[in-house]
Amino acid sequence: MSYNWEKERMEAIGAGYRALESLREAQHNLKSAKNWGIWDMFGGGFISTMAKHSKMDRAKQNMEQAKYDLRQFSRELNDVNMTGYFDIETGDFLSFADWFFDGFIVDWMVQDRINQAAAQVDEAIYRVEDILNRLEQY
Repeated sequence: MSYNWEKERMEAIGAGYRALESLREAQHNLKSAKNWGIWDMFGGGFISTMAKHSKMDRAKQNMEQAKYDLRQFSRELNDVNMTGYFDIETGDFLSFADWFFDGFIVDWMVQDRINQAAAQVDEAIYRVEDILNRLEQY
């Protein structure tokens, strides 16, 4: 069986775009969670808390999918002698505390966790796009 670099390159590109799609979905839901979180911090009440948590749950699902897609991308990159390491934390966003101890301090802590997750996702998007650009130039 012979090694087909072009085929492997195309598989890596496909895996990269799948990872990018998951990351962009997470980015979208985190942005929405941040917006609802700001509203929640300044007295938004139960509805804003529910909306924020809905978006946080979606973002967590997107981030779990992105972790899977990024592992696949890393494997495909190995096939073309490139490396990619991506670390995304899908922590609990302090959800329990936010529901049961609703107040500015807890809301601020949750907002900080959302911001941290958004920064990780933004960094992963930047890195995947950079690798895809290099792969597509070959």
